[in-house]
Amino acid sequence: MGTRNSDTFRLKLVGDLEIEMTREFDAPKHLVFLAHTSCEHMKRWWGPRRMEIVECSLDFRVGGKWRIVQRDPNGNVYAFRGEYREIVANERITWTFEYEGMPGSIAVEAMTLTEKNGRTTLKAISRAPDKESRDGMAASGMEAGARETWDRLEELVVELN
Repeated sequence: MGTRNSDTFRLKLVGDLEIEMTREFDAPKHLVFLAHTSCEHMKRWWGPRRMEIVECSLDFRVGGKWRIVQRDPNGNVYAFRGEYREIVANERITWTFEYEGMPGSIAVEAMTLTEKNGRTTLKAISRAPDKESRDGMAASGMEAGARETWDRLEELVVELN
């Protein structure tokens, strides 16, 4: 199920290490930012619909740690973790991202928000530690998963608006 702006989603590979994704949202950027700041909100949009978040912890401050654990309908568990490196309210969040099933392969992700006429463009750049990791992320179904995740994010921010 797509949302009104689902067709604005774009994913492209940049150089050997980066994946860049962009999408528009029908909400001001402070609400898109807010949706990233608490487990209360993250549980409502992070990941595909078929996944249930069974554990969430966010220490939303520079140097703070985050961890999200999901379970699929078959009972398989997937855990992700990282650390916040930069937070500029309503503008930018940079964090590390590690899938616990592949320890040591740590990406650095930067999310930037821009607003025009009450609509927000979210740009996320994931920088993998090496080309093999980047290509593996891209081949893992990342595009479909991110599209569905951001559709869910839009549903939340439209509701908050």
